[in-house]
Amino acid sequence: MSAPQGLEARARSFLAQPWVGPLVALVSVYVLFAVLTPETFLRGIALETMARHTVVVALCAVGMTLVIVQGGIDLSVGSVVALVTVVTASAARAGHGPLVAALAGMAAGALCGALNGALVATLKITPFIVTLGTMSGLRGLAKGLADEQKIDADARGLDGLMMSDEASVLPVPPGVFIALAAAVAGAVLLAFSRFGRHVVATGSSPATARLSGISIPRVTFLTYALAGLMAGVAGVMEFSTLTVGDPTDSLGLELEVIAAVVIGGGSLFGGQGSVAGSLLGAMLMTVIATGATHLGIANWIQEILTGAIIVVAVTVDRWRHVA
Repeated sequence: MSAPQGLEARARSFLAQPWVGPLVALVSVYVLFAVLTPETFLRGIALETMARHTVVVALCAVGMTLVIVQGGIDLSVGSVVALVTVVTASAARAGHGPLVAALAGMAAGALCGALNGALVATLKITPFIVTLGTMSGLRGLAKGLADEQKIDADARGLDGLMMSDEASVLPVPPGVFIALAAAVAGAVLLAFSRFGRHVVATGSSPATARLSGISIPRVTFLTYALAGLMAGVAGVMEFSTLTVGDPTDSLGLELEVIAAVVIGGGSLFGGQGSVAGSLLGAMLMTVIATGATHLGIANWIQEILTGAIIVVAVTVDRWRHVA
């Protein structure tokens, strides 16, 4: 093979990566808004705000990537995040320190994920139905624990996770680095671990995976438990932002997370997806929302735009598989 042919083959291989498209879209949209509103969009505070607003969706998208690659779906992630804010606030109000409160919230998220995984694995019911039920049930549980009102608590020790400190040397809040660390861990787990290979195999062909000796119920349970843990971390970050436990928080979050994964190259048919692509998808949605705000576009138009993005992302996913 000649050098030009080899270079062309490498270029095609690079362009075929599922995260390349989202990266190109992200850069293009960012440049567009930078040209349209350079006086505000390019300011450091705008970049920091976008990074901070991406954290919760990005953390949930790490777990959702695993679930979707495994062939499932999780509609309960918004309810889990709201429940975690309530549990974290309750622990803080009870006098526990910030570490214990955060661990309690993360444990609550992991338990919710484990519940989803157990129901999907044992009842043999489609994940859409299972998580649709837990979406309602967990939201109700959050409202019950909070007595249908917000829980005020001392957020000291946790509020700094999503706030910039002028005395800090970090350019963005610590929560951004936590999200990036979680994304790296999720990417390594999916791409290089035995468990990750089992997740991909299960999503690609459950029958083949079963014949290969893979325990599909075990993979399903662990996948949803990890997704719940990621939602738990996201819930702690949300509490850091709100500084209250809010059982009505994160309504519609699941749609943003699923859209981020699909935009990032994840397939709702299972077996395909990447954490890097999901992270880019989450960033793309944040940049679009921020840019629209800077342009003075009404919130209801932004919601229509978000819905259109979701439809387009799912349509492209469908076309990929039909082709």
